[in-house]
Amino acid sequence: MDGLMMDYPLTVDHLIERAGRLFPTVPLASRLPDGSISRTTYGEVRRRAHRLAGALRRLGIERGDRVATLAWNHHRHLEAYFGVPLAGAVFHTLNPRLHPDDLAYIATHARDRVLLVDDVLLPALERFRDRAPFEHVVVWSHGDAAPEGTLDYEELIAPEADEIAIPRFDENEAVGMCYTSGTTGRPKGVLYSHRAIVLHSLMSATKSGLGIGQGDVLCPVVPMFHVNAWGLPFTGTLVGCTQVFPGPRLDAESLLGLYEQEDVTISAGVPTIWMGILEALEREPDRWKLEPINMIVGGSAAPESLIRAFDRHGLNLIHAWGMTETTPLGTVSSLKRALLDLPEDERYAIRAKQGLPSAFVDARVMGPAGEAPWDGETMGELEVRGPWVAASYFETPDLADKWSPDGWFRTGDVATIDADGYVKITDRVKDLIKSGGEWISSVDLENALMGHAAVREAAVIAARDPKWDERPLAIVVLKEGASATADDLRGYLEPKFAKFWIPDAFVFVDEIPRTAAGKFLKSALRDRFGDELAKGS
Repeated sequence: MDGLMMDYPLTVDHLIERAGRLFPTVPLASRLPDGSISRTTYGEVRRRAHRLAGALRRLGIERGDRVATLAWNHHRHLEAYFGVPLAGAVFHTLNPRLHPDDLAYIATHARDRVLLVDDVLLPALERFRDRAPFEHVVVWSHGDAAPEGTLDYEELIAPEADEIAIPRFDENEAVGMCYTSGTTGRPKGVLYSHRAIVLHSLMSATKSGLGIGQGDVLCPVVPMFHVNAWGLPFTGTLVGCTQVFPGPRLDAESLLGLYEQEDVTISAGVPTIWMGILEALEREPDRWKLEPINMIVGGSAAPESLIRAFDRHGLNLIHAWGMTETTPLGTVSSLKRALLDLPEDERYAIRAKQGLPSAFVDARVMGPAGEAPWDGETMGELEVRGPWVAASYFETPDLADKWSPDGWFRTGDVATIDADGYVKITDRVKDLIKSGGEWISSVDLENALMGHAAVREAAVIAARDPKWDERPLAIVVLKEGASATADDLRGYLEPKFAKFWIPDAFVFVDEIPRTAAGKFLKSALRDRFGDELAKGS
């Protein structure tokens, strides 16, 4: 029909081709394991991605084959993000923090043919290599020769041409793959299409998304093996901004030094990263001279107290929400213009929510009677759908019921939506506390507790109770040198919650176990403390 647009596929190769040709001298920096900085440019990353694609084809990689990575954040990992797709293959990031049994299962289930691995992670590889299907292991070395039985990355790509013929891809074919790191059942694979990643990158770059532009200096602290660093390396490449990769050094002092040295303006990480950075800033508030930074937080809910504290340091913490199944951006919390004149406490309460659904992402909360009203109070399971939301798990047909017949994905998160459309995650379905028929949000209690001056971290679980079936129990880590009693914390919570929400007991520990993604491992806490209340009955 006359007048329609041309058929131009939305494919990932366009991102690196654009950056390499329009922004060839824009710098990228990577912190190496020894602490030094390695520098390159988009022009060089594009050239080496082409070389990697040629090398993979020479190794026998064919269209649709999986090529895995086991690596930290650095520019050679970025080369793989594009070099693997240029070869027509699917890049598959492996999480080195997972148990070797899970890694063996994931690599086998995905049918990974080649692995690209950091030399510093070779010990992690050896714990499962004999149970994985890798035909070739290619090592990103930092000076030492690649071990016997492996290939050296630089030697592998050296003889290849700087340009390869890029095949025409279908925008709906798979280009990337990640597995969930949940606490129950086997990890589940999610395939990402070219179209999903391109649209996700475009949305992240908008002001109503994450607002990433060409003039920014982007530092993704969230690992590139965790939902592709939330898609940030793709967005950064699309807009041609400077990218700074922290490598394996994720402690607060290393990150703050990197932010200062490289003039970082946007970064992203889970709440535990930001809690550590805040502690360092409050210990030595004058040590680091930072640019204004938009600090994106996701993975789990950040307490309002954390947002307020960063504001005092002139740093802007931005709440976002997503999942492996959503590529991952689902919501971003920014104040609508009509809400800017609200009282300060109300503005902070909104910023502490997970935010407004991204453009093209539909969201609803479903309860036993159907869709819940947008009243900010009625809880139910959050369901989403959109062009970068997965339609199924990879070769896992027994979990097809995670999707409704009309395409809504059941997230497993319990949420409310208020009259302005802001989503607030109140819990995971499995973590919600049902006490005497009433629902209690463990997340709300945790975030409130972490606002106490003496509390570093807090997790709240459902403990078994002979009368009420379940009651909340708080597990608390105090800040170094601080002190607080159960009565202190109970008194702190009482003005903020209904009486039946207040935890029946407070247990003080040195640390809280975490999942591979940095979230509280509540299954382990329930195993350890689930009978704590019954002991006193």
